[in-house]
Amino acid sequence: MRLERLPRVLLHLEGAAVAVAALALYVHEGYSWLLFAVLVLVPDLSMLGFLAGPRVGAVTYNAAHTTVAPLLLGAVGVILPSETATAVALIWLLHIGFDRAVGYGLKYPSSFKDTHLNRV
Repeated sequence: MRLERLPRVLLHLEGAAVAVAALALYVHEGYSWLLFAVLVLVPDLSMLGFLAGPRVGAVTYNAAHTTVAPLLLGAVGVILPSETATAVALIWLLHIGFDRAVGYGLKYPSSFKDTHLNRV
């Protein structure tokens, strides 16, 4: 492997690790598979922001595809405790991790296809 590709490969591996860890925790806790099926693709609804243009789309997509909100939600779920909040956070993290693992990154406002990982 060429050294200049290493950061991108590491980001893909990191995404896969996040997805696998979130799934393992979800299964371990015995959370609802119905909830999983209903919510796993919900973050992709943020793509609808691109109907208002690439700048709005990038903001809405990136807001739903960064780990900040699900990590905070997961922390709240553990501290309160709230199984629903924790389960939703894990589903959300799995979604983000899977996206990163397969090459879908955060969007630049230039185009839907321009991401921090590559052009899709």
